[in-house]
Amino acid sequence: MTDIKRIILDVLKPHSPSIIEIAERLGGLEGITGVNITLEEVDAETDSIKITIEGKNINYAIVKKEISECGAVIHSIDGVSAGMKIIEEVNTPQDR
Repeated sequence: MTDIKRIILDVLKPHSPSIIEIAERLGGLEGITGVNITLEEVDAETDSIKITIEGKNINYAIVKKEISECGAVIHSIDGVSAGMKIIEEVNTPQDR
């Protein structure tokens, strides 16, 4: 089985806990070396956030559980990198 190195998630969460608290919780999980959370949109009762997680061996089930314990819901998995190294996307002429 190949290790997940990066995962990008679209998440809907209540205003509390803050993105700082969520980042701290996710950053403390085994196999995770970095977490980036960006606030995308604020509604009356919720925040839409993008979470990018990098690590040596990300366990998606544990990440999902931790996010759920924060009262948040994963809307979609917007990107995944797996294998021996992360391959960055490259623009091609068709992307213009």
